[in-house]
Amino acid sequence: MRMILAATLAIAPLAIAPLLAKDNSVNRLNEAAVVFSEIMATPDKGIPEDLLANAHCIVIVPSLKTAAFLVGGKYGKGYVSCRHHGAWSAPGAVRIEGGSVGFQIGGSETDLIMLVMNEGGEAKLLSSKFTLGGEASAAAGPVGRTATAQTDLQMHAEILSWSRSQGLFAGVALEGATLRQDLDDNAEIYGRKVDNREILTTAVPTPTAAARLIAELDKHPAHEHASTASGSSQ
Repeated sequence: MRMILAATLAIAPLAIAPLLAKDNSVNRLNEAAVVFSEIMATPDKGIPEDLLANAHCIVIVPSLKTAAFLVGGKYGKGYVSCRHHGAWSAPGAVRIEGGSVGFQIGGSETDLIMLVMNEGGEAKLLSSKFTLGGEASAAAGPVGRTATAQTDLQMHAEILSWSRSQGLFAGVALEGATLRQDLDDNAEIYGRKVDNREILTTAVPTPTAAARLIAELDKHPAHEHASTASGSSQ
């Protein structure tokens, strides 16, 4: 009897772990949807609509925690989506690791959003791993209803980034951090280790878990030239 109980206790965590992992991924997708919705609901203090309309791709990393900086140099996990003829693609899972950031975490949770603004940035995003501020030029994004406050650096950057911490939303500089696809999280969402290039460029169906996030993104239409450029990169 004791042997049976011991075996059951040993097997139980193995059986439960995949379910917990999948639940975490689903929760993270919903968190990403909430983060984006809340930020865009305050246009005077959020991401300029004209920048979002011209963006090729978006990366949302919700709830970065202090511990993520202390364990293995990881910043956190999130999702990326790119446009297909004006509509946002199914999301691919990503991780941000290492590097330095232009803000202090201070024990609070921080949300991170990045916009990929051109074909060069999108090409790097479709690779399995790249470095922000190194292989891809990056700049802190402007805040407000329009992008009229853009500097020359912002206008030519491949990636613009923002953070929200303790209610404060501002552009943030990401230097030396690496962004890589997360095949394990993709496997939890799609049932197989599909890479982000396939998800973002071949019209992979949006899984149910990601429906809320994509619905929020689709509320913000693309400019025609941004839609065309994204479609031509497939």
